[in-house]
Amino acid sequence: MISDARSHPADVAAILVEALPYIREFAGSVVVVKFGGNALAGSEDPDAALASFADDIVLLRSVGLLPVVVHGGGPQIAELLGRLGIRSEFRDGLRVTDAETLEIARMVLVGKVNSEIVSAINVHGPLAVGLSGIDANLIRADALHEDLGFVGNITDIDPTIITRLLAQGLIPVVATVGADLLGQAYNINADTVAGALAASLGAAKLVVLSDVDGIRRDPADASSTIAKITADQLDELVRNGTAGGGMAPKAQACASAVRAGVAAAHLLDGRVAHAVLLELFTDSGVGTMVTP
Repeated sequence: MISDARSHPADVAAILVEALPYIREFAGSVVVVKFGGNALAGSEDPDAALASFADDIVLLRSVGLLPVVVHGGGPQIAELLGRLGIRSEFRDGLRVTDAETLEIARMVLVGKVNSEIVSAINVHGPLAVGLSGIDANLIRADALHEDLGFVGNITDIDPTIITRLLAQGLIPVVATVGADLLGQAYNINADTVAGALAASLGAAKLVVLSDVDGIRRDPADASSTIAKITADQLDELVRNGTAGGGMAPKAQACASAVRAGVAAAHLLDGRVAHAVLLELFTDSGVGTMVTP
């Protein structure tokens, strides 16, 4: 695709002209991008997918937007648990997290996935700073349900550390681990964190990247992807099970974010090269846009 574009300079110019109004509109605005573990693990070439994602984030920053990256790591956690012979139990799509599982989750999220994303962005310069919700009391949490162990429910977000980093021209990369007032850590759903953080920052956009191309009217039919949907319509698809399973928390995070003041939320397939740029800077987009 890139080589084809380079052989047709007029096409490249047309794309740049198409992007210009969007760049002007969102310059200086916060864009929260959730990079799901499935977007990375589901790619044929994870290294190339991560590099493409890093390119998009750096380009957003270069044209004046203020990107904040929030990431999950479910497949990576599951892989390490499997290698260690630890069996995972799920309830309502959430992994039951005892103390040992929590320690492994923190190791993967903070020590592996976070550092890999930061390193990929910093290939382009000293831009990215990795942190978790525990740092500077960014995310306060308590137990979502006693049967789930150390799975967290967000009780408060203090975005001070994020706004300070953005003011310095840096790109925060957030691992979704929070803590309660006594310092007990919790693993929190990354979609939920991304939506709540976007609302607290007054973000112009929330972008959720996973291994699906958006919301579908028929989950089994790729041609039924919905280009634009309201929060109320999305709620109905969650209620009737159309946006069920792993899509439900993504849909709920997007709906909650736009109701809290985020102008629009976007659900994209993160395995598509430069999906973020195509969605934000072209007329047609490549995923589902959720509006209030």
